[in-house]
Amino acid sequence: MSVDQLTMPLENLAAGAVDWMIGAARSTGGGLTWASTATGDEADHTLYSGGAGIVLALLEAQRHFRDDRYGDAAVRGAAAMAAAVDDEQDCSLYFGLSGTAVTLRAVHNLLGDPAADRAAVRALSRVRSRFDGRRWGDMFELLFGNAGIALGALHAGDLDLAVLAVEPYLDTADRTPGGVNWAVRPSPPRSHHIAHGTLGIVSALAAVGAAAGRDDLIELALAGAADVVSRDEAGPAGFLVPHSDPPHRPDLIERYSYGWCNGPAGDAQVFRLLGALTGDAAWTVLADRCWHTVTHCGLPRRVRPGFWDNNGRCCGTAGVLALACDRHVEQGESLDFAGVLVDDLVTLATVDADGVRWSNHEHRATPSTLEPHVGWAMGNAGIVRELLRFARVAAGADPAYAVAWPDQPTASRRT
Repeated sequence: MSVDQLTMPLENLAAGAVDWMIGAARSTGGGLTWASTATGDEADHTLYSGGAGIVLALLEAQRHFRDDRYGDAAVRGAAAMAAAVDDEQDCSLYFGLSGTAVTLRAVHNLLGDPAADRAAVRALSRVRSRFDGRRWGDMFELLFGNAGIALGALHAGDLDLAVLAVEPYLDTADRTPGGVNWAVRPSPPRSHHIAHGTLGIVSALAAVGAAAGRDDLIELALAGAADVVSRDEAGPAGFLVPHSDPPHRPDLIERYSYGWCNGPAGDAQVFRLLGALTGDAAWTVLADRCWHTVTHCGLPRRVRPGFWDNNGRCCGTAGVLALACDRHVEQGESLDFAGVLVDDLVTLATVDADGVRWSNHEHRATPSTLEPHVGWAMGNAGIVRELLRFARVAAGADPAYAVAWPDQPTASRRT
């Protein structure tokens, strides 16, 4: 199927997916909440799987379709998150208050909601108050720890908090033969990629260092990136680094992945950032090598059990689509492979009277088809955001997201 053939039906599919997400919400005192799965009970306000990520997808739909229904739903979702700020204990970007602040600030900026803005201020204040001088919890990386909190604070306009979050990396870095890395969890393995490892910390150090004019933070980011580059096992044409060393939970976690969270699709996003900040073309070459590996590994086909079981943004097809569109905007990369990804998402969508949704696959479970998710990481919110952007990119329209994502560098058109 060609890019032109995909575009119009794709927008209809995305609209159906947004409607399914809204239909899955529960109304609570004027607000909207979501559970992390279609059959769950407990309200999930997180960026990863709950309301914060869904509201950002609603903002994307409101901007794309110019439909105030989606904006109204976003405001109601923000109201529920605002009401929960004072009870939330987690401070992280993807599972706590930093992600909440990002979304609440976005609702205010795009829809003029002062209550959301006030709640964002409260959320960031609570994050700051829980800092122990070095960290917020056992995890010390992007999804749960300092790096994500720094990126969330930076994205929400609190540079001082962002600097506070990354400075502990200066005196906790361990020298390696290739550069530096960090102990990101209480157990021994050192992880290397963006979600839980070195490159997630690199992303925060580089972005905050650039915003704050701190060369020491940028230099440390480059040393961290050098460690990961030294671990490449696919050169010279490709780029592929193991998940962790020594292997973390090898009974459950594959040694090599290819998506955003622990593979070259995410590695390339960090290399894009470093290239933009330093002007060094070597980072663009590394991003190109990541793309070579991604496009030659077999995805989105499930070439073996467990190889490619996720449609979502975190570790699935939608995350690779985000990179494909970034490359098209910045480098004029053909949309052919992006079209393959989109065609796969179209084929795997469930479409019925309830709307549109995606289910992931777990070959070790029976039944293997999992419940559909509403959220960003594994479900509709993350997929919708990328499908709508692809539709604009393919039509030659504005490629910008309604709201930039904290750990995805903004793509700028070539001049």
